[in-house]
Amino acid sequence: MTSPTSLSASQSDTPAAQPAAQPVEWRISDEPVPYPEAIAEMEARVEAIRAGTAPELVWLLEHPPLYTAGTSARDEDLLEADRFPVYRSGRGGQYTYHGPGQRVAYVMLDLKARGADIRGFVRDLEAWIIRTLASFNIKGERREGRVGIWVDKQPYGGLKGQEDKIAAIGVRVRRWVSFHGIALNVEPDLSHFGGIVPCGIAEHGVTSIVALGQLVTMEDVDSALIAAWPEVFGGATRDEEDA
Repeated sequence: MTSPTSLSASQSDTPAAQPAAQPVEWRISDEPVPYPEAIAEMEARVEAIRAGTAPELVWLLEHPPLYTAGTSARDEDLLEADRFPVYRSGRGGQYTYHGPGQRVAYVMLDLKARGADIRGFVRDLEAWIIRTLASFNIKGERREGRVGIWVDKQPYGGLKGQEDKIAAIGVRVRRWVSFHGIALNVEPDLSHFGGIVPCGIAEHGVTSIVALGQLVTMEDVDSALIAAWPEVFGGATRDEEDA
């Protein structure tokens, strides 16, 4: 398979958020984190950030196989209700899958200190994913009317006009503090997406970094995410913390 040429972020990916005064803390969990446990930890951290007793946090993790339903999820988009556990989520969006081989990044930021621009925050998350993928010579793109980041499959051996989703975005904001975040497909079992209509879009498929021919590890992706962060969100980062 022929790899595309090296990519760089376009002008449309210029960050919208304002850098925070305090450095962001990073946490990387080595073992899959149960979804209810992650939600409880996020809820507690959001309150602490709001109270000024904890710094902003980006938490990188994997989940056991499961489906989550966002606030816009439609019952008919859950095709196999008994395949994996299903959790109702307060994030925006529809049904999505989480599981091993997918890097979930929960992003807990004080958006009021960053310009109070929720749409700008979502565009920054998109730009963060696009820049991360570019470091692996993958061109991730936005699509009007479709949430998440998409890949034109033709340069990677796919059919002309074939577009697959490589990353999902679903956020929630409480009193100007964000939580939930992004899910980037590194090397998940793509057949697991078959139990849902991912994000309510049936006419397109899903792909991953490894499926596109880039043999990377989760550690490689974590390094790329961390390196791309200040380019988009600004500021320094604290030392990584293993959970």
